[in-house]
Amino acid sequence: MMLGTVNANCEAIVQIAILGENQKYQSVKAVVDTGFTGCLILPTMTISTLGLVCYAQQEGMLGDGSIHLFNVYEGVVIWDGVVKTFEEKM
Repeated sequence: MMLGTVNANCEAIVQIAILGENQKYQSVKAVVDTGFTGCLILPTMTISTLGLVCYAQQEGMLGDGSIHLFNVYEGVVIWDGVVKTFEEKM
C-alpha cells in the first residue's frame, strides 16, 4: 500500500522514485489521476538529470482542444515497491 497526502486543491499526492538511463534515481511527488494511462509528465530538468532519451514524438490534445506534438521518453518508476516502465511525454 502506498501512502500519500491530499493538497489544498484536493489532489492525491504520492512520492515515487524514477530510475534514469544513467542509473540515477530521483524522488518526485506525483499527483494521482484516476484516469492514469501509464504516462507521466516530468519537468525538463528532471528528464535531463535522469538522462532520459527521446525515442518518439506523439500528438496530444490539451484541455483547450488544441493539438500539440510532444517528445516521448521511456523510464522506470518504483510504484508501491514494484519496478514499472513508463512513457513520459514532454
